[in-house]
Formats: sequence, structure tokens, C-alpha cells
Amino acid sequence: MSGQNPTTSRKTWNNRWTFMLAAAGSAIGLGNIWKFPYIAGQYGGGAFVLVYLLCIALVGIPLLMAETAIGRSTRLSPLNAMRKLTSDAGVFRGWEVIGWMGMVTGFIILTFYSVVAGWALSYAWDLLTGVFNGMSADQIGGEFEALTASAPRQILWHTLFMVITVLITARGVHKGLEKGLQVMMPTLFVLLFAMLGYSILATGEFMRGFHFMFDVDFSKITGEAVAAAMGQAFFTLSLGMCALMAYGAYMPANNSIPRTALNVAFLDTLMAIISGLIVFPIVYAHGLEPSAGPGLLFVSLTSAFANITGGSILGFIFFTLVGIAALSSAISLIEPSLSWVTERFAINRVLATWLIGGAIWLVGLGSVFSFNIWADVKFFDKTIFDLAGYMTDVFLLPLGGALTAIFAGWIIKRSVMSNELAMSVGLFNVWRIAVRIIVPVAVALILYTALK
Repeated sequence: MSGQNPTTSRKTWNNRWTFMLAAAGSAIGLGNIWKFPYIAGQYGGGAFVLVYLLCIALVGIPLLMAETAIGRSTRLSPLNAMRKLTSDAGVFRGWEVIGWMGMVTGFIILTFYSVVAGWALSYAWDLLTGVFNGMSADQIGGEFEALTASAPRQILWHTLFMVITVLITARGVHKGLEKGLQVMMPTLFVLLFAMLGYSILATGEFMRGFHFMFDVDFSKITGEAVAAAMGQAFFTLSLGMCALMAYGAYMPANNSIPRTALNVAFLDTLMAIISGLIVFPIVYAHGLEPSAGPGLLFVSLTSAFANITGGSILGFIFFTLVGIAALSSAISLIEPSLSWVTERFAINRVLATWLIGGAIWLVGLGSVFSFNIWADVKFFDKTIFDLAGYMTDVFLLPLGGALTAIFAGWIIKRSVMSNELAMSVGLFNVWRIAVRIIVPVAVALILYTALK
């Protein structure tokens, strides 16, 4: 297994459970709780879930293993890891673009991710203070439009979320990331299962939601649905943005990468499925539509919370859950850029975090203004908010993942990956087939579907 790289004094996680929490925290975020339910709703429920699970198994897990192994083999930031491995293999330095793409992708995602997380914080507060009590669905829809139309309100919550992210990340691996995750992840699981209990016992529509999630209508499996499922797998597992590469650099040498990858994928998928089983029964219980799109949580679900006994508290718990999930992912999105800046410019972590966080906050104002003063500013017929999501989901994440897979399977020395993954020859060869062939072909299909 890998040891400490002599060119760096990078710390490692205290134990294997902390790395698993970190990787799971990176994976479990808005992609699970906000995005998965509404995309599953749009693409027919069970059909989408089936394709999504296949994407996780065939593409997500092999790529997760590859990214983590690359990070641990060098103990360097993603960009410097790519530089070292490219040099060691004696190949074209252009492969370093994977590191650059990862940093840029994570940066772009966090600029709009922070805005959506800010909505969750705003809703948690409004539900706790009874703002939505007794409102109709139309009135709540109006409240959501009022929130997005107000640049000052969005900036307030966007700022608060980024400040919390920076404060945790700036404290370092042990005092910041580890301690934060050791609180956030158990809290996240407790709140999620509490909401699942409510969905099972109190909505009266749990089985209807269950059937929507797991009954497969094969006629709903279209090219667009497959592309959406693959993009969701990349987004929710934090693949193609070098986050797992950055976290892998802190992974203890005696941790099993394959076992950890399986555990992370299982937890991430479980959280997505549970989120759907929470959301859809509540939606059905109040006569709402599961295909409501991005507003499913912020309009449809809030309408349900606003009109049930104890809904304010339940709503507050739910949106706090969304905020915690977003925070656990946000600190992984900032880490690739942060680790490179501290290595490249030899500045301390605190200053680097505030500089990068400030830049993300500033660019994120473009997403804030997309709903109000810059609503008419469009590129390729998309607002800044929509364009950022489209670019990362459809192009940058899959392309970054495909390049990483090709590099791990075809370019990097076989011995490097074999030593890191420490699997039997048969399993290692299966993994190699996945990253050499299955992942690139799957990404090519995504890009073809998106561009045709």
C-alpha cells in the first residue's frame, strides 16, 4: 500500500471511519435530498431508479476507486498528483488537465450550490418561525418566487452558508474537516431516519410512494432518462471534480479502497432512496405531483408541511437536514482548489480558504442575480444559474470522470493502481475493464444524448 510521499507532509485522517464519513459526506448532499427526488419524479420513478443503480454499480464505484487511489498514491493535491503520475509514467503532460478541470468544476458547482443551500437555510428559518403556516400551495409558490426575486435575501443566506463552509474548512483536516464531519454525518442520519419514520407512520401514502420508486415501467427508459441517471450518479458521488482525489490524499495507507468505495456508494445510494421515500409519500398525501421539478422541495413539500399539525417543526428538521447535507458536500468541493493553492503558493490554510471562499461567494452572485436583476442575461438561452448547472452536469463532470478513468486504466503504471487497490488479480482486471471501456463508453453516450 502507499506510504507518505517524500515531497509532502500531508496529514492523514485519524482512522478509516473518518475517511468513510468524509467521502460519504462529499457524496451525500443536495444531489440526494434535493435533486434525486425531483429527477426521479420527472423520469418516471422506478425506471429512473433502476438505471441510476446500474450507473452507480458499473460506472460510479470503479471511478470512485480510481480517484481515491490516485490521491492516496501521491499524497498531493489533484493537480500535483496528476503532474507527478504523468511524469512517472513518462507521458504527455496534457493529462494534467484532469486536475485543472476538477478544481474548476468544484469551484463552479459551489457557486450555485451555495445559493440553493441558502434557500434551504432560509426555509428552515421561515418554517421554524411559522411564516408558512396555513398558506396554500399557490401562496407558498409566491413566497419562493419572492425569495428568488430578492437579491438581498439570497445574498444573506448565500453569504451565511459560505461563511460556515469556510470556517469549518479553514481549521484543517483534524480540527475542521474531521470534527465537523463527526458531528454533521451522524446528525444527518438521525434526522433522515426520523423523517422516514414520519413518512411511514403518518402520511398514509407510504406504499404509494414506495411503488412509484420501485415499480419499473420500461417504456420510461429513454435516452434522456439514461443521460439524466448517469449525470446524477456523477453529481451525487462527487465524481469528475477531484474531490475524492483530494480526500484520498489524506487516506491512511492501511485502508481498503475497494471496501471503502463500496461502503460510500451504498450509503450515498441509501440516502438517495430514503430521500425519495420521505418526499413522495408526503407529496402524494397532499395531492401534489412528484414531477414538480426543482421546486419539489421548496414549493410542493413546504405546502405539505404548512398544512399539517407540527408541520413547522417537521419542516424545520427537514430543511436543516438539507442544509447539513449541503455543507458536508461543500467542504469537499472547496478542498481540491484549497490543497493546490496551499502547495503552490506556500500560504497557510486559513488565508487560502478565505481567499477561495471569497472568490466562490463573488462568482456565486451571478447565480443569485440570475433570478432577479440579471434574469434577462442569458448565454445559449440559459441564465447564469442554469448554465452553471448544465455545464457541470452534462459536460464537465462526465468528461472529467471519463478522462480520469482513461488515465487510471490506460496511462498510469499498472503497478501503482494494483498496489493501491490491493485486490485479487481477477477483481483488479474487472476493475480495469470498467475504467478502460465501460466508463468512457457510458460518458460518450451521455455526451451524444446531450448534443443530438
